[in-house]
Amino acid sequence: MSHDRHSLPAVAGIVSFCFAAAVYGMGDKANTHNANNAGTTAAANSATTGSSMNSNASTLSSGDRKFMEKAAEGGMAEVKLGQLASQKASADQVKQFGQRMVDDHGKANDQLKQLASTKNVTLPTDLDKSTQREYDKLSKLSGADFDREYMKHMVSDHKKDISEFKSESNKAKDADLKQFASSTLPTLQEHLTLAQSAEQVAKNEGKTQTSSRTSTKTGS
Repeated sequence: MSHDRHSLPAVAGIVSFCFAAAVYGMGDKANTHNANNAGTTAAANSATTGSSMNSNASTLSSGDRKFMEKAAEGGMAEVKLGQLASQKASADQVKQFGQRMVDDHGKANDQLKQLASTKNVTLPTDLDKSTQREYDKLSKLSGADFDREYMKHMVSDHKKDISEFKSESNKAKDADLKQFASSTLPTLQEHLTLAQSAEQVAKNEGKTQTSSRTSTKTGS
């Protein structure tokens, strides 16, 4: 009986140790399981975010993408030709109009570039062939001849731009692009009014020069 009484504490100690070890082992497994779950959740969230970004780029319609590319080409053209006009124009109003194109379309171009970067759209960086031909033609003109040709092109170009931006502001599938088109449209409409006024000045300038040359020949 004495031997059994001394054995009981030892047995109890062994049982307690085994129980503690088992609980500790279960805790380790639970921690490992939780860590694995956390890692899996983080990876899933990361994948979902990446998928969302790719989805944002891929869901841009072909029409919206084409509009962005054309708008970028048109904006570049306005700036390049405007720089030429601010240097070569004869009439002050035409010269001022050219500088206005540089300022306004430069800002719009920056906005479009920022928008394109969020949509994963690569915009053109060179003038299209038609605009390059117009630029080369204007580069060879001077005085009233330059003013008339430049303003004629600007009136025609802005009528086309207004039509395209108005259409995009109504039909764009992408909300950000629709907002860009809508907010830019009033500036384009103002440009058209200014262009028509400057074109009239350029036409009168040509008539004045022609009349002056005729009077000089008659007087001689």
